[in-house]
Amino acid sequence: MEIKIDKIIKTKRKTIALQITDDATLIVRAPFHVDEKTIEKVVYNHKDWIEKKKKEIQSRDPKFSPKEFVNGEGFLYLGDYYRLTIVNEADIPLRFENGFYLDRNYLPYAKKLFIEWYKKEAHRKISERVRWYAQKRGFKYNKVNITNAQKRWGSCSSNGNLNFSWRLIMAPLPVIDYVVVHELVHLEEKNHSKEFWNKVKMLMPDYKKYENWLKKNSYLLKI
Repeated sequence: MEIKIDKIIKTKRKTIALQITDDATLIVRAPFHVDEKTIEKVVYNHKDWIEKKKKEIQSRDPKFSPKEFVNGEGFLYLGDYYRLTIVNEADIPLRFENGFYLDRNYLPYAKKLFIEWYKKEAHRKISERVRWYAQKRGFKYNKVNITNAQKRWGSCSSNGNLNFSWRLIMAPLPVIDYVVVHELVHLEEKNHSKEFWNKVKMLMPDYKKYENWLKKNSYLLKI
């Protein structure tokens, strides 16, 4: 069976990398000097992995589709979808009131506005959850930062800073709480030892459910 390569991106990189996107597109990233036959050979040698990954993505429900910023489109916030309404001459470019309202004049900047809104909400809500759990268990942390990370939901630095991806604000609150608890426990336990997971479980006995939710649905947390 021939594998269709949807896109080849050549850069200064030293190796060939294969990527299957969330809409089942195959992208090959390769060094400038690599010819098409070499790329095709690498793709052929990985055809089983490519087919398996594509089937897995195609069987997802719901499926991910990039946002178009049109009337009626759904946007995730705290685990629920809220509809977008395009309005004329709004007081602010983008507001949330049990739904998203975007000023028509700002349509060219819609994605940027949504990301800014999500980042602001992420900082407000995640900081609130960090404070609550820190007080409950007596954790001492430095500050909360919101990042652009696409794969890493949270991290804990050696100086006590807690970092969280803004995309997390799209997830249900218990999922956010799981990531918050995970990073707070890392203030005391630097690796994923038995003691680490015991401390996570003490604060969140059903954490496995939310860890699994992230594994299964993380592909939806993007725009």
